[in-house]
Amino acid sequence: MPVLELDLPKVRAHLVRFLREAVEDSGFARVVLGLSGGIDSALAAAIAAEALGPQNVLGLEMPWRTSSAGSLLDADAVADHLGIQVRRIEITRPVEELAALLPEPTPLRLGNIMARVRMICIFDAAAETAALPLGTSNKSELLLGYGTWYGDLASAINPLGDLYKTQVFALSREFGLPTCVIEKAPSADLEEGQTDESDLGWEYSLIDQILLRYADLRWTRERIKADGYPVEAVDSLLDRVSRQHFKRLTPVIPKISPRTFNLDWLYRRDSKR
Repeated sequence: MPVLELDLPKVRAHLVRFLREAVEDSGFARVVLGLSGGIDSALAAAIAAEALGPQNVLGLEMPWRTSSAGSLLDADAVADHLGIQVRRIEITRPVEELAALLPEPTPLRLGNIMARVRMICIFDAAAETAALPLGTSNKSELLLGYGTWYGDLASAINPLGDLYKTQVFALSREFGLPTCVIEKAPSADLEEGQTDESDLGWEYSLIDQILLRYADLRWTRERIKADGYPVEAVDSLLDRVSRQHFKRLTPVIPKISPRTFNLDWLYRRDSKR
């Protein structure tokens, strides 16, 4: 029975090689990413620093007025540990000015504004420094749509996209990342006390076991339930996977010609003669 355990040294070497080749094949040498003080961005930064050299990695800290001071300290600790460059951009003013133009934005919409303002900063820094924007969303988040469309889900390369959250924790220990990011509860840091698991309704240890069986092993939800997993968890998680599928797609294009982008023209090699 496949499990979530990985050959960590082998996966580490593979991701470092993958990122180096993907960046170089695109004609770049540097990357930019949001450095939140969380474990996902810390691991993405660690992979990039090992692949490209810490001098070629820029981390942006982009706090909102209610962002935890502890998160900024953790982001600084990661940057110091890896030796990467870091830049801090306060997003409170542009977010509030945008929100003031909209009809009473809900907390969800306000969070989306924050995520998209942060991505503006990342893409602008990428243009400024001739770098690629690096993604930090893991496989659990991508399957559940736990992220902002064209916000934190936007990137050129995402080295974490095929790692479940529990695997992110394991690989972060392999990289020797600071304990401050490994031991704290994952959080989008949108409000005090908020955690990913409270938003999703289940712990990642359970979430990943269910998602693994559904996405990787292609079990039906009936078989997953029959294996002893809570019925409510299976139904709520798999319903969410289905509802959020649109976030995992590039813009949908109707096929007319013999070679259509994202249908027939899928890989970089398709652009080469």
